[in-house]
Amino acid sequence: MSFKHGPKPLIGLIGAIGAGKSTAAKCFAARGGHVIDADALGHEALRQPEIVAALVKLWGTGILSADGSLDRRTIGRIVFADREQRNALESTVFPYIGARTRHDIFAAQANPNVSFVVLDAAVLLEAGWGDMVDSLVYIDAPRATRLARLATRSGWNEAELSARESAQLPAEEKKVRAHAIVVNDAGPTELQDQVDRVLEDILRT
Repeated sequence: MSFKHGPKPLIGLIGAIGAGKSTAAKCFAARGGHVIDADALGHEALRQPEIVAALVKLWGTGILSADGSLDRRTIGRIVFADREQRNALESTVFPYIGARTRHDIFAAQANPNVSFVVLDAAVLLEAGWGDMVDSLVYIDAPRATRLARLATRSGWNEAELSARESAQLPAEEKKVRAHAIVVNDAGPTELQDQVDRVLEDILRT
């Protein structure tokens, strides 16, 4: 069986904000998958000196913390208020994230202990990486559930959730492009069961 990057499928993991995508990723990892966390790579990108310098050139030293690192909350306020600024950020960091992602994909393909690869990337489609994956899985949950999780985890309110949702492609568009939809609203056992069913279908193709 052959997939786009070798003998193992690359599964793209996207979903509604606060739906529990990272929790779902752990369910895939529990079945032998290697998870590439694009969000973590994004944080790594923001620590690269050349990227720091490029963003300071764009927005000034006001985006720096006292220790000279980028203040992600300040940058968030800039980019979620202005699509043009968000485009500028993405064009600066996406090439780095993409290169690191490809490196990790090929390393995982060569690792005999890995059964399949998962790219956990909230903005996978927005970044133009949709054609990179063999299958796309969308993690969903009721909006009230997601908002409660986000309020507890990050202190977000309805307005903050809506602002971040508006920065992404509409949920319905993402669902249409997904090969499978997993609803994370019934606890960890049911979530693992759903992931197992999705995996069985993907590995059977």
